[in-house]
Amino acid sequence: MIGHYREKVNAWAGERKNDLFIAAVIFLVGLGSFGLGRLSAIMPSKPPIKVTSPQITDIAAQDASSAAVGAGGLAAKAAATSAAGRYLGSVSGTAYHLPWCPGAQRIKEQNKIWFQTKEEAEKKGYKPAGNCPGL
Repeated sequence: MIGHYREKVNAWAGERKNDLFIAAVIFLVGLGSFGLGRLSAIMPSKPPIKVTSPQITDIAAQDASSAAVGAGGLAAKAAATSAAGRYLGSVSGTAYHLPWCPGAQRIKEQNKIWFQTKEEAEKKGYKPAGNCPGL
């Protein structure tokens, strides 16, 4: 009895092999689309990454009035940096940094040495810091 039904099903499936294949493909595509949709809903959305490059300006070229109009204490700090130099290193170190680099911010005030140019720093035996973009 069961063998008889199996033969009937096999005969029916054999006649409609192409139709069953297309139906299986449509079903699997739908299942995959649903799964990807659910996955995208579960994943938290992340803010887009913005790549910006810092504006490098010659602070010494700014006149005193435009610096004073700025952010008060920030303008005074920028003017002090400009007066001291454009690159800085540590007295006991071998690398020079830009003032806003992470390595430069860890140097104690009493250990800072300022240079006006890259050439001046390199002439004194300092090398560009590897973790400071822009050098």
